[in-house]
Amino acid sequence: MPELPEVETVRRGLKKFILKQKLQKVEVLCEKSFVGESDLVVRAKVQDIRRFGKALVIDFDNLYSLLIHLRMTGQLIYDGKERYAAGHPSENFVAELPNGQTRVVLTFDKGTLYFNDQRKFGFIKVLDTFDVEKEEFIEKLAREPWKMSGDEFFEKLQRHKDASIKAVILDQKVICGLGNIYADEALWMAEIHPKRKAGSLSRGEAMSLLGAACAVMEKSIELGGSTIRNYVKADGTRGNYLDSFARVYHRDGEACARCGGTIEKIKVAGRGTHYCPVCQK
Repeated sequence: MPELPEVETVRRGLKKFILKQKLQKVEVLCEKSFVGESDLVVRAKVQDIRRFGKALVIDFDNLYSLLIHLRMTGQLIYDGKERYAAGHPSENFVAELPNGQTRVVLTFDKGTLYFNDQRKFGFIKVLDTFDVEKEEFIEKLAREPWKMSGDEFFEKLQRHKDASIKAVILDQKVICGLGNIYADEALWMAEIHPKRKAGSLSRGEAMSLLGAACAVMEKSIELGGSTIRNYVKADGTRGNYLDSFARVYHRDGEACARCGGTIEKIKVAGRGTHYCPVCQK
């Protein structure tokens, strides 16, 4: 599924296209994909588009919101004077819409936003704007790296001291937003082996890792996200993080850019993990 930098790129893109537009009509083509009363947002104007972890929230001027989660195969395709697409890439980006994978259709003043989802894992939910942060999965999210202090991060690691550091930083209740790609990249940047026990990190190492997490994610947002197969930017093009910036992810067998060692791939916390055995002791 898209990671936090990808979803942030989607948020910024869609904000350019639908901000201040009025939602004229909601067509629900799959009941599983839409939760709540659609009439609550019809005829309301988009005030803002926010993000909580990997979830998007469209806020309207009548104090109702649409919570959108793309999950694994969700797509948002805006069709106006131009077509813009985000999410799982497929022929839907250029195909006639709606089609057999279209679950919800949102008609705005100047265009239409299609929510497509092949596997029906994603959803759109109507909420009172003041209740968005009370949603169970949002309420449980930890702070994102750039909103967390080094001391707070270090203390969280001590609560999971016997788990591998890779497993701990993938836990969204510990730190929000680090998926597999960015966890590997942050650990490489901080020169920390992914199998090290979280409790073995010094306070200085924890602060270094937190700084690395911020750096790799901010750089990915700047570049438009990763090029991993299920992500396309809001203008239909692919991000170029992996090609331009990633140092270990999907680079097993290549030379480490820092020390020249050979990048290896192992399993940690059930996930494919890339690291340099020379400089990540």
